[in-house]
Amino acid sequence: MFGLTRARKTAATVVATAAAAASALLASPTASAAPQPIVGGTTTTTTAYPFMMQITDASQNQFCGGTLVAPTKVVTAAHCMVGETTGSVRVIGGRTYLNGTNGTVSRVSKIWINPDYTDATNGDDVAVLTLSTSMPYTTAKYVTSSQTSVYAAGTTARILGWGTTAENGGSSNQLRTATVPVVSDSGCRSSYGSDFVQSDMVCAGYTSGGVDTCQGDSGGPLLIGGVLAGITSWGEGCAEAGYPGVYTRLTTFSDLVTAQVGS
Repeated sequence: MFGLTRARKTAATVVATAAAAASALLASPTASAAPQPIVGGTTTTTTAYPFMMQITDASQNQFCGGTLVAPTKVVTAAHCMVGETTGSVRVIGGRTYLNGTNGTVSRVSKIWINPDYTDATNGDDVAVLTLSTSMPYTTAKYVTSSQTSVYAAGTTARILGWGTTAENGGSSNQLRTATVPVVSDSGCRSSYGSDFVQSDMVCAGYTSGGVDTCQGDSGGPLLIGGVLAGITSWGEGCAEAGYPGVYTRLTTFSDLVTAQVGS
């Protein structure tokens, strides 16, 4: 079965969103044999990636990631925000550890979800949050609509998140990162068939698996050359051979994001 998103609801919301939680598959890879977040990755900090945001519920339980692209604007995945309200979400910047108390916590004053979004496997998986509190951290640049060449097959991309370190495993307390190669469109189509929407999606990962985003990583960045080029969206399991991670192809939605950033 295809179409498992990489969002992860917290225990408090699992009962109310059992179906969504059951399909939530998003974590960062780790290279060690023991389960670690982002499958096949290493630990890092928000000092190294200051634009990396936690998206949490009102009790500050992280369930998705996001990228700060302006002091009050965060890019994330649409599927992370379905069913959420401005009152139910918080954004935390500058906090490397999920159990930390440092950083900046902001309420959300507006949630924009791509109006064409229906399901991650149909594409259009992008959302922009407007924060009530300005974040004092360095923002990330993001691709323009014309920079389609960044997705050349084999290009090294970086993924980040606090997600589970193994499929259906535990989340990482510390932010994790890994690098994965961009997969050709034909390679992604051979893995996912008609669920791969070339205009809206890009795949990244190794044919052998082992490194991937996973549960809890949804909405986080796919960086190419240090620039936000994709949004962690969905995949078949986590780090499975033959099934790379699927990311929102941000060049397609760059103009829509820019309109929201300027609003």
